[in-house]
This record gives sequence, structure tokens and C-alpha cells, in this order.
Amino acid sequence: MKYNGKTQILRRSFIFSNLNDDELSELANLAIERSFGPNEFIFWDGDTPEWFYIITEGKVKVLKYSSSGREFIIAFFGPYEMFGEVAVFENKPYPASAQAIAETKVVGVKGEDLLSFLANRPQVALKIINVLGGGGSGMPRDALETLPGRELSNALPVYCLCFRQSLALPFPLLDRRSPI
Repeated sequence: MKYNGKTQILRRSFIFSNLNDDELSELANLAIERSFGPNEFIFWDGDTPEWFYIITEGKVKVLKYSSSGREFIIAFFGPYEMFGEVAVFENKPYPASAQAIAETKVVGVKGEDLLSFLANRPQVALKIINVLGGGGSGMPRDALETLPGRELSNALPVYCLCFRQSLALPFPLLDRRSPI
């Protein structure tokens, strides 16, 4: 089976590192490739979270603006790193803006396509949760809203709860009513 460039990008992304070739190939069919010029915004703080992205080349900064217009840089992302995924999983507006700082190419996956993909493949959702359980990869929304000084260690519960709600799958360890 021949794999396209999108499959290879997904394979190198932390969150999808446990997926097998067939799962990656199916996911790659949902992905699109986009390019952004220097200083071009990919999304704005408060936008509806339709897509998350993996950088194939270039660099992206995630930032917020104060009420006085001052820019606060939250993070930089480079090749094979993902951004925008927490907002997509939570289905809440992007908590910050993302801007290309050089010629940048990304692979994007529409959130509703990913959630549909995962709903039909709960074993893939569990693989992703397992990867995230090894240390987490994203910045939780509350960390962005209460900058500075929140730990990233609470990323795993955010992802688990989002998957649980989005897929309507039982995750007894996350349910306070569970006897476990």
C-alpha cells in the first residue's frame, strides 16, 4: 500500500503516533493541505473551531492580545506539531489566535470529520487517549485564559472528557458516578 505525504505527516504527529498504517491512511483522506504567508492569520481568538492543524513546514505562533492591543505570545509550533486541537475537541471558540511567522504549510483536519472518524472507530480514540496519557501534548483552555502560570499536566483530562462527550462512549474512570 502506498502512503501519501499527508499520511507521513500524521504518522510523525505525536497524537497519532500509535495509529496503524490503515488508520493513518483513512485519517489522511480527511486531511487537506493549506499554505499561509508570513504574518497571515490561520484563525483568530474567538473563531468557531472548525479545523486543527499539523505543520508540515514553517512556523506558527499562538498569541493573545490584551485589551490595550499588546501581543502576548503563548507558544511557537514547528514542523510536525499540532495546534487548534483542544478547541476542536471541546467545541468551544479558539482561545487564542494562530499566525504564520514564515511561509508555512499545514495539514488540516476538520473537527467534525475527526469526531465522526473516531465515533466509528472507538479503538482509535482509545489509542489517542493512551498517547496523551503519556504526558499530554496540548495546552488546555484554562491555561490560556489564566496566563501565566498554569501547568500543562491537566491536558489529559481535557482530552479524555472531550472524547467522552464527543463520541458518547462510556469512560467509567472519568464518571464520578462509576463504582470503580
